[in-house]
Amino acid sequence: MINPKKLEEIAKQIADSVPSGVKNFAEEIETKTKQVLQRKLSNMDFVSRDEFDVQTQVLQRTREKLEDLEKKVALMMAEGEAIEPEKTAESEDEVDHKDVAQ
Repeated sequence: MINPKKLEEIAKQIADSVPSGVKNFAEEIETKTKQVLQRKLSNMDFVSRDEFDVQTQVLQRTREKLEDLEKKVALMMAEGEAIEPEKTAESEDEVDHKDVAQ
């Protein structure tokens, strides 16, 4: 999740920037700084790179499935529209035949 080496580096830089008269507290400051940084960063909503990559792949597969379904629906609707005029013509023929039979 969070690179511990990077935290070490940041804490060290902060500790090194302390004036020379306060160097005896450097170790304590470094430790406290690490604790504060870790606590603050752990409160943030970060995801690991692996988790992000997995979710990206899931989203891609979902988009592909959605596109396939949209194509199928469009095809089914087109087929349905092609059948409708035929049914209408058959219905008119049936009405004509009923009129002739009467």
